[in-house]
Amino acid sequence: MAYGKRLDNNPGGKLSIFNKKTPPTIGLDISSTAVKLILLSRSESGIKVENFAIEPLPVGAVKDKVVVDPEAVSTAIERAVRRSGAKTKYCAIAVSGSSVMTKTISLPSDLTDVELESQIEIEADQYIPYALDEVRRDFEVLGPSRRSADLVDVLLAACKTETVDMLTAAVEDSGLKVRVIDVEAYAIANAFELIRHQDGISTDKTIAVVEIGAQQMGFIVLQGDRVTYSREHAFGANQLLEDISRRYELSPEEALVMLRGDDRPDDFQQMVIEPFQHAVVQQIGRALQFYSSSNDFKTVETLFLAAGGAQIIGLEQVISDELGIDTKIADPVRGLALANNVAANSLRASAPSMMAACGLAMRGFD
Repeated sequence: MAYGKRLDNNPGGKLSIFNKKTPPTIGLDISSTAVKLILLSRSESGIKVENFAIEPLPVGAVKDKVVVDPEAVSTAIERAVRRSGAKTKYCAIAVSGSSVMTKTISLPSDLTDVELESQIEIEADQYIPYALDEVRRDFEVLGPSRRSADLVDVLLAACKTETVDMLTAAVEDSGLKVRVIDVEAYAIANAFELIRHQDGISTDKTIAVVEIGAQQMGFIVLQGDRVTYSREHAFGANQLLEDISRRYELSPEEALVMLRGDDRPDDFQQMVIEPFQHAVVQQIGRALQFYSSSNDFKTVETLFLAAGGAQIIGLEQVISDELGIDTKIADPVRGLALANNVAANSLRASAPSMMAACGLAMRGFD
């Protein structure tokens, strides 16, 4: 199932794909620290990773999920494509952050397609907090509403035009063609289907994916195959690097080397790692409190940690112990076949950071 919304560059926000056969589509996740690229293929024998690469971005090139330096981003994408060996020119990208809005609305199930679109336009004017000519918007019918058999749930998605334009320009200047623009939370939900399949997780379970990025923490709740709650919090792994830099008088680059290396001061675990682990626990606890007041609240049974911050050694155990919730590291590529050109060790080490990219690449299966 495809979860994400396509927010194309047409005024009406609709994207039409007329080809009967969907072209191979690169999943391209552009975060504040790196460009993450993956290309997946699907056959009767399963899903295979055809190409993969991660290319770092200069500090400040992307800030608060918005492209600030399109040239630097475009250059990084070119390098990632070249390193990966991917030949296709089509890609799927995602938007997120404060410029993006999603809302699930319920409408009568007996509306015709024309009536549905007309009603959604009316609803959009009510729910989107910007002038409609300032946003790209689209919608997807999710299916029967859980509230009433006479209703269907419809996902309305919108993003500020300038955000979409900056992102698209940076990608297309690299030589790629944007086929789909998704919403990051729904791309991550799409990738979770890989984990659900590998782990045999029932669709009646309520799952939360906690994406601990460099600048922000995303908290996404899945009930079955639907995103029922999504919120971003102003907390990220950069706080850990800042703590290392301050305590040991290092540059950000040197702090990152210390964090990833084996040669650390004797007090590193106690004075740096453990306080950060507890800060993460506090942030997740706060996220759970916000979620508990939502209309679709159900008790979260398992937390999956994603993005770079998820790889702090021992973090999942600390969260599990302090919050009393089963906690695991998200690994969307476990069990997938790998092409010979894919750097297996690098991919597996980066797996928690590849959730959005994998979900985007799966749009190539639509």
